[in-house]
Amino acid sequence: MNTAVEKTGATGRVSLRGIVKRHGAVTALHGVDLDIEPGEFFALLGPSGSGKTTTLRILAGLEVPSSGRVLLDGSDVTDREPGERDVAMVFQSYALYPHMTVQDNIAFPLRMVATPAADIERAVREAAVLVHIDHLLARRPGQLSGGQQQRCALARAIVRKPRLFLLDEPLSNLDAKLRLETRVELRKLQRALGVTTVYVTHDQEEAMTIADRVAVFMDGRVAQVGRPQDIFAKPASAVVAGFIGSPPMNLLPAEVRAGALRVGGADLRLDRPLGADGPVTLGVRPAALRIAPTGIPARVYLIEDLGDTTIVDLDVGGQIVKLRTDQRPGVREGDSVHVAFAACHLFERDGGARRDG
Repeated sequence: MNTAVEKTGATGRVSLRGIVKRHGAVTALHGVDLDIEPGEFFALLGPSGSGKTTTLRILAGLEVPSSGRVLLDGSDVTDREPGERDVAMVFQSYALYPHMTVQDNIAFPLRMVATPAADIERAVREAAVLVHIDHLLARRPGQLSGGQQQRCALARAIVRKPRLFLLDEPLSNLDAKLRLETRVELRKLQRALGVTTVYVTHDQEEAMTIADRVAVFMDGRVAQVGRPQDIFAKPASAVVAGFIGSPPMNLLPAEVRAGALRVGGADLRLDRPLGADGPVTLGVRPAALRIAPTGIPARVYLIEDLGDTTIVDLDVGGQIVKLRTDQRPGVREGDSVHVAFAACHLFERDGGARRDG
């Protein structure tokens, strides 16, 4: 979190209270509660249809919740129009005006509020310099690359100096290399501006690398909120565990029985509390798995050589499990092996809630 901004009493505190959104018989959001602090870079992360974009649109005033309240700096803005909220949104499509130059696109929000021409020119130049497109001001969007269009859309949001940035998957139209470069620059830009930013993405790696905190959305509900490293280290449920990480956590059916964990036909004694006897879900990160002399029986299904790392796909009782290593695995496809793990997570089989430990 940007503590320097927090000390100055900067604006941009966001609170969502019991937000429900229905589309006819379908409920898109089931009572969402969130608190976002001034200057924070906050990511809404989840798969398609999980409710993250609907939440962002409600924050922007583009959609009205069926029930619940939206608070900005303590003021209820639930029924206010988008233009009355002092927020700026960058859409996935960038939404640039094709007949206008880059300069006119950036200047458009200021002209809408009758800002003096001299002030507009200075503000446009400053915003363009921040996103490194000051040499492109005379061009039109059709003459720009995807990355340059994205920067133009960001500059148009910056120029207004709003109290809240809302970014709806702004990097999704860029190629992989440019996405990596741009997300670093976007994070540095947000820190320099100190503006509260709410960022929607389905890319968990993107959210984990640039956000101060993350809200994981699943089926219209907030499944977990926390710092990226805390969510990775201690997912609240099997659903979150199976979504976070690259590759995500392996989840296997298992059973606690008389102090041992039975999984894949093997009985394992673990140096951790297992809880009550009964069916559970075992979660193991790919990097925590290793080929071992004893352990869970498996067959090597596929080897994915990624250069600096290798992913070994293992068939464990008919389920594919991924092992990640930065060394040559020393096995071949079709080999029968055993796998063990350095650390694991346990979740209830019914509902998937995390077991302590």
